[in-house]
Amino acid sequence: MSQRTQRLGDQIQRDLSVMIRQELKDPRLGMVTISSVKVSPDMSYADVYVTVLGATLDEKPDSSLEVLNAAAGFLRGELGRGLKTRITPRIRFHFDEVTARGNRMAALITTAVNEDRERASARGDEPDVPEAP
Repeated sequence: MSQRTQRLGDQIQRDLSVMIRQELKDPRLGMVTISSVKVSPDMSYADVYVTVLGATLDEKPDSSLEVLNAAAGFLRGELGRGLKTRITPRIRFHFDEVTARGNRMAALITTAVNEDRERASARGDEPDVPEAP
């Protein structure tokens, strides 16, 4: 990714975060966080990766993604007014599975650490496990 597309992606992320919070009032839209934006090399598309509070890999936030993708044209128009570029990329929203997987792994690790600590205390041993964060 070139430095120019990276800067554009960062600006789109900042602007979209504000717009989603202030402009979109659909009740189906959950608490959305934009985790990353990847702009295509020709700057025609921007893939926006979002996480939704409480969403997991098993329960993807389909209603929130529908709302965001339906509002993509409106958001693109608003972005075009603020960006100083000749072309405003088309916006495509995606569920960020990387963040969801990371959260799941962290939960599994915490569970394993707690189980080890409980087993060690039941035996009367000193746990070999460091304190969980």
